Amino acid sequence: MNSIEKVRPSPQVRHEALRIGGERIRHAEIIEVFNPYNGELVGTVPKATLADVRHAFAWAHQYRARLTRYERSQILLLAADMVRRRTEEIADLITAESGLCKKDSLYEAGRVADVMTFGANEALKDDGQVFSCDLTPHGKKRRVYTQRDPLLGVISAITPFNHPMNQVAHKVVPSIATNNRMVVKPSEKVPLSTYLLADILYAAGLPQEMLQVITGDPKDIADELITNEHVDLITFTGGVQIGKYIASKMGYRRAVLELGGNDPIIVMEDADLEEASTLAVSGSYKNSGQRCTAVKRILVHEAVADRFVELLVEKTRAIRYGDPADPATDMGTVIDEAAAKFFEAQVNDAISRGAKLLVGNRRDGALYSPTAVDHVTPDMPLVKYETFGPVSPVIRFRDIDDAIRISNSTDYGLSSSVCTNRLDYITRFIAELQVGSVNVREVPGYRLELTPFGGIKDSGLGYKEGVQEAMKSFTNVKTYSLPWD
Repeated sequence: MNSIEKVRPSPQVRHEALRIGGERIRHAEIIEVFNPYNGELVGTVPKATLADVRHAFAWAHQYRARLTRYERSQILLLAADMVRRRTEEIADLITAESGLCKKDSLYEAGRVADVMTFGANEALKDDGQVFSCDLTPHGKKRRVYTQRDPLLGVISAITPFNHPMNQVAHKVVPSIATNNRMVVKPSEKVPLSTYLLADILYAAGLPQEMLQVITGDPKDIADELITNEHVDLITFTGGVQIGKYIASKMGYRRAVLELGGNDPIIVMEDADLEEASTLAVSGSYKNSGQRCTAVKRILVHEAVADRFVELLVEKTRAIRYGDPADPATDMGTVIDEAAAKFFEAQVNDAISRGAKLLVGNRRDGALYSPTAVDHVTPDMPLVKYETFGPVSPVIRFRDIDDAIRISNSTDYGLSSSVCTNRLDYITRFIAELQVGSVNVREVPGYRLELTPFGGIKDSGLGYKEGVQEAMKSFTNVKTYSLPWD
């Protein structure tokens, strides 16, 4: 599609040609995208070859963007306005290809517009610094200035399935704001939202050389995406195993790796249990639990655990799950039946080890019910590793030392939530939790699209995403000096 088309889950969305190197390249092979809830064909995208990927990077590399700050800002503002005006349409497509409920997909479309607006504002800011040089006996009457330049090479972006458009926007927007060129490969499970996002940006005036979308089988093209001679930086969001593979394979280039999480919500004995249980349920089931910052472990002080569990069960039962296209649905499917089977198996394993099922653990294809489990221990695979689905495992603890020890006992370190009003507890959690962020009386994943986001340990290398931090990652700092009396 060279122009914006009205995109709805029905009729099917067909992208028959890759738009790379300024050409429309047709392929006999395609990738079919199916609705996880009803199995219907949502659309098709072309299956790129290795030659296609190489051509895309070569074409991007030969281009040098000359857009002014104003022009970049205007493109992003116009695109944000388009997204807001087409929110329903975008949400319908996200729901159809991912199985996320309409409430979640509407929220995601709004976040995409926010990312664009923040990127537009940041593009206008002068990002340089000034240093006077006559500060020491050895100094001179000069000044040193800095500026941020686009990367010399191309940015390779690889995105996951769980936020079909917003994950892509978080990589594409900072690239545009800094005058870079990007080749993005979305998950083959949810590629249609990325094509729509690209079409919106092209319609807003973005040169196609600055953004190309590649869809294909990772087995065929993944290595080229991380080793191509023109790749200057790799930005990847996804699983730990793939992230570590990228790190081992990429060679002498930069990478921003946003990997998994095993985020706790910690409920202390003084917590407001109504508030804490509401946060736990929201954090566990929003986006069908398929978020790196979802609540994956619920750590509750033993003095209040029984009452907390009563509230957790009550609020879990109130979650309406089912047809994701129904506006009244609170939670749709997970990404596919294989994922749902995995969650079911993990919960069954925990029960076999002594955990108590409170509610849920029902599966129908890719539809998996909101599930709460009590008396989980930290060594159970359900919580030792990341369970990327709508499960609320309750771990009881004795005191704050116990809570911190349990929280830090996994390989992950992305985000966390603490429910308490005691300043001494809060300061200890901020100082001692081995995570990238701590949210007090809020879900672990709370953030603005602008603010720094990322983790440590197996959640990432400490480099942050978020519009501001990504723009820093996507640039080179150049210094120059001038005489100054």
